[in-house]
Amino acid sequence: MNKPVHNPVMVEEVVRLFAEISPSLMVDGTVGLGGHAEALLTSLSLSLLVGIDGDETALGIAERRLEPFDQRVKLVQGSYCEVDEILERLGYEKVDGILLDLGLSSLQVDDPARGFSFISEGPLDMRMDRSRGLTAWDVVNSYPQRELERVIREYGEERWARRITMRIVEERRVHSIDTTTELANLVSRAIPRRFHPRRIHPATRTFQAIRMEVNGELQCLDKFLKLFPGVVANGGRVVVISFHSLEDRMVKRAFRELEDSGGGIRVTKRPLVPSEEEVQKNPRARSAKLRCFEVRK
Repeated sequence: MNKPVHNPVMVEEVVRLFAEISPSLMVDGTVGLGGHAEALLTSLSLSLLVGIDGDETALGIAERRLEPFDQRVKLVQGSYCEVDEILERLGYEKVDGILLDLGLSSLQVDDPARGFSFISEGPLDMRMDRSRGLTAWDVVNSYPQRELERVIREYGEERWARRITMRIVEERRVHSIDTTTELANLVSRAIPRRFHPRRIHPATRTFQAIRMEVNGELQCLDKFLKLFPGVVANGGRVVVISFHSLEDRMVKRAFRELEDSGGGIRVTKRPLVPSEEEVQKNPRARSAKLRCFEVRK
């Protein structure tokens, strides 16, 4: 079977940061298609890597990709913000490192049936874990106008949130909004054409906001940032790759506050970003920011 096409973001930087502490037990909290995990298992003398992901399909691909590493890998369906509970179930108390890559996988983005992208028509779903109940359709068609506007404004940082929400509410009074292309076209019409962004589709921020709401992404990250000091051993590291300014600000603040309280040191005082060469090869990496924290107790 051919290996799935997948370009893990900033993989060299990730491997280097963990190689500096020679970890034995690690968690890849967003294992996805297994790209980072494969690089870590190949480059480091890990005794075990626990890979966590909510996407059952992605886990299946990761399992095949990581099959050569056999007993050095344990894959679990779940959420990284439950890493403490997952480790307890597996019989582990502390780990030497945790990696989070908060971006969407190509598997999710490129499958129209998942509803993450407006490039091809698909249902308004956007669930990373399809066992969850709330879908993008629910958010778009049933959220009260004020709440929907809040989601688009805060999570999408969209200046036209009010106009977009008004257009959505007007439309759904006539009929439900069922597909990604319906929503994308509606958002495009809501934003005055002279204010359409040049580098991204006008609906990008709205789709991002709804996806974050569906998956509780900021709430999960907030929970993780509060709990990780309790599961990372002294001298262990946490690496977080984020793609959204809200996520990066949360990570920056949490790491700084933990450092100020004597809980460790920020290995990266400023975020690392992909090289120009990497962005050319993998345009999805362009907004990535990597931060690393070392726990000291």
